Amino acid sequence: MFGSLLASYTEVIETADGDGYVYPDVWTEFAKNNLASVFFYAAIVLAVLLVAVGIVVRLKKEEAFRGYLKVAVALACGFSVTVILAMLSLEFAEMQEKGYFFDLVFQPSVVLGATAVLAVAATYICYLFGEKPFRIAKIVSLAAVGTALIALLICTGIYYANGTAEENNGATITVGENVGLYLGALGLVGFLLFAAFFFGRKDKSGFDSKSIAYAAVCIAMSFALSYLKIPGLTLPQGGSVTIASLLPLAVYAYMFGVKKGIFAGFIYGILQIVQDPWLIHPAQILLDYPIAFAGIGLAGLFAHCKPLEKLPQIQFALGTIAGSLFRFVSHVLSGVFAFSEYSTLDSVWAYSLAYNSFVFVDIAIVVVAGILVFSSKTFVREVKKVNARKEKSE
Repeated sequence: MFGSLLASYTEVIETADGDGYVYPDVWTEFAKNNLASVFFYAAIVLAVLLVAVGIVVRLKKEEAFRGYLKVAVALACGFSVTVILAMLSLEFAEMQEKGYFFDLVFQPSVVLGATAVLAVAATYICYLFGEKPFRIAKIVSLAAVGTALIALLICTGIYYANGTAEENNGATITVGENVGLYLGALGLVGFLLFAAFFFGRKDKSGFDSKSIAYAAVCIAMSFALSYLKIPGLTLPQGGSVTIASLLPLAVYAYMFGVKKGIFAGFIYGILQIVQDPWLIHPAQILLDYPIAFAGIGLAGLFAHCKPLEKLPQIQFALGTIAGSLFRFVSHVLSGVFAFSEYSTLDSVWAYSLAYNSFVFVDIAIVVVAGILVFSSKTFVREVKKVNARKEKSE
């Protein structure tokens, strides 16, 4: 880690002009990249410690392990909020220094992200104190996040109306590609709606306080982990391999079902626009962000598969793989119709398929981590306890 830090610092110094002046945005980029590295290794250390302590507690007394899980989740939430607020602050500083369309689109994006994080924290804390504080926090949080989202949509609309979206990204969208983007987005949205209502038809609990509070926590954890990218596995036009960033959302979908999982993934996808923004076309944004990540809700597909009832690891793995395949298709369609200018192969389809194959590396980490987590019988029991689904009698 220290070698990488020294190398990046040397690179910053080499960018200085004749008077030794380094532009502020270069320093901000340096701080952002290296703070992410610090958080990356801190997350690994924290995970190892939590697992080690959990094993010791579990061996001594199972009842104590339940209390330990609550403490572990609280620590993970605190770490997640710290990571998100620190990285969002640096994102905002970088946008301030870079200027042009960053001021128009990305500042509202960062405000949306920060508002969402604070809303998550407030909602979950109020949930712990009872139903009435939770209802108040929910209304205030939804109003704040809704206002920030509307502002972002308005600013994004102005950005596209100016006609600079393609120019800023060195891309040109033809008429055929434009149609392909919209058809791809509509087709995948239709599939998600079908999956949500068909596979969630037995879920009669609705979005109650428990499911909303858990969604807030899982979205925050996944968003924080998405900043912790494995060095050397970040791609030039967006996309990276993280340390199981989608694991909390996949667990949430397993716990609460496909319908709620798709909703949580959709919200997470909107927040991803803040972190890794490639804004070329309105339908491309949908395909690369909210639609792609809504697919993680499919991780709940096999949660109630009776033949696999005694194999929760397989239930989780199969659902998560299904979600990753959906995400892969969404990214591939975006790559074919919005990023064809970047193709280095004769076939843009082959290029997009190869480029977006990073999804499988990213999800393989999630599957392995999920299998390890679901191998704990105590964890599985706790997961099934908080599952709020109420099924119709057969």
